[in-house]
Amino acid sequence: MQPRRASAPLRAAPLLALLLNLALRTSAVRANPEVSAWPPAVGPPRGILQRAASAALHFFNFQTGSPSALRVLAAVQKGRAWVDPKKGCEVDLVFSTERYNPEEDGEEHLGKCSARVSFKNHKPRPAIKVTCTQLIEKMKSQQEDYVLYTQMKQLKNPLDIVSIPDSHGHIDPSLRPIWDLAFLGSSYVMWEKTTQFLNYYMAQLSSVKQWKTNDDAIDFDYTVLLHEFPTQEIIPCRIHLVWYPGKPLKVKYQCQELQSPEASGTEEGSAMAPTELSNF
Repeated sequence: MQPRRASAPLRAAPLLALLLNLALRTSAVRANPEVSAWPPAVGPPRGILQRAASAALHFFNFQTGSPSALRVLAAVQKGRAWVDPKKGCEVDLVFSTERYNPEEDGEEHLGKCSARVSFKNHKPRPAIKVTCTQLIEKMKSQQEDYVLYTQMKQLKNPLDIVSIPDSHGHIDPSLRPIWDLAFLGSSYVMWEKTTQFLNYYMAQLSSVKQWKTNDDAIDFDYTVLLHEFPTQEIIPCRIHLVWYPGKPLKVKYQCQELQSPEASGTEEGSAMAPTELSNF
């Protein structure tokens, strides 16, 4: 009889440990409500880190508003994802970037970004908080932007260009600034269309038409072909862009969708409350 009474506490030990763990978990949830909002990462969508990094970078490029400061994704260094079947997916990650057009100074510059990207189930336009190290001095990028601005303003005839790059994949150096400015405006479209299952990249600039305006801004319409991953579909989008160095970019667009007739949006760089950006 005595051995049986002595073993009772031993059998109770696992139960006590379980109750203690539950109490600690409850205390953590009360201290931090986000613990209960996002359960441990289980089964995130394949490629979610890459899509989150691309979306964060598209948003960063658009908010920066500078064709001279554009950057592209180099590599995802680390990240984790939380999935809630009722809400969507939230991703924390760190990724490296490099200048979009390193030929301008002959050097590749590597930078690092950290971001939190929140996807809602099957819905586009993820909420983003992103912080990036500086790749190019702000004053230098401002000078390069102003040179581009002056060149476009001094054109005797407004631009009317078709197909960049050409059929051989070549971009004439004289047209590179136009491509960069179109990529800048398209960054908003690509960010807004990204979901936890789809992301986009600008494949071709198929037409550009600049408008003469009475104000100081650069105002032009263009059509781009966006490459959709992982479906490999090509999505044409008509975009209207208004740009002036140092001011928020203005974008209106209309894309032809395969599943639905059309999707459209409009935005300025200073009018996105759900997102936050920092550049230091």
